[in-house]
Amino acid sequence: MTSEVPQDPIDVEAGTDAAARASITVGRKRDASRDAAILDAAISILAEVGYDGMTMDMVAVRAKAGKATVYRRWATKADMVLEAVARMKREQVDLDNLPDTGNLRDDLLALFRPQPMEETERKLRAMAGMAALLTQHPALADTAHDALVAPWVEANRALMRRALDRGEIPRDADVEMVAQVMPSMGAYRALVRRRPFDRAFLVTMIDGLVLPALGLPRKSPDPTPTTGAPT
Repeated sequence: MTSEVPQDPIDVEAGTDAAARASITVGRKRDASRDAAILDAAISILAEVGYDGMTMDMVAVRAKAGKATVYRRWATKADMVLEAVARMKREQVDLDNLPDTGNLRDDLLALFRPQPMEETERKLRAMAGMAALLTQHPALADTAHDALVAPWVEANRALMRRALDRGEIPRDADVEMVAQVMPSMGAYRALVRRRPFDRAFLVTMIDGLVLPALGLPRKSPDPTPTTGAPT
């Protein structure tokens, strides 16, 4: 995913090795095997120093990649951060192996995979970096929204359509709209409130908003405490 962002003093890093850019040859085939390491490094550095403190050269060093390799893939720091966060979100849900418990509420709950607190905090800091990016580049809001919520919207839509097919929810239920509710609220929670999408929040959203919006009765809150979050 690459978005065109006007070059500015933040994206054009002081001290960037000119030879690194000059060595980028047009038409050279991209080695996708390096992407994962570079994007993982981008998330780690974003979490450690924030968007303003992060440079593409720092990412190259952390990923043990040449500067030309990094600049060949992403024209700007904003492009890199957007793709790194999008990848982080895609990894949190396996769209090819969605839960199938027989009822929608349990399916939605089964999407939640607790993570260690350290990893949750790392992702929250990365999301804070994303918020800083959007402050500086508001034109990227739609692209960032897609990166943050698209995989979860797709998962929710698939589970809700399955519930629709088995007659669990009414045929006139607005699946397309409701599928976006939790991911959008989760993005708001992480970007604005700087809080994790934990199980308690998920249960509240499902029972208090999602099920009623689909024409299903409210359920009693799940008392089981679970730490960690798919931030």
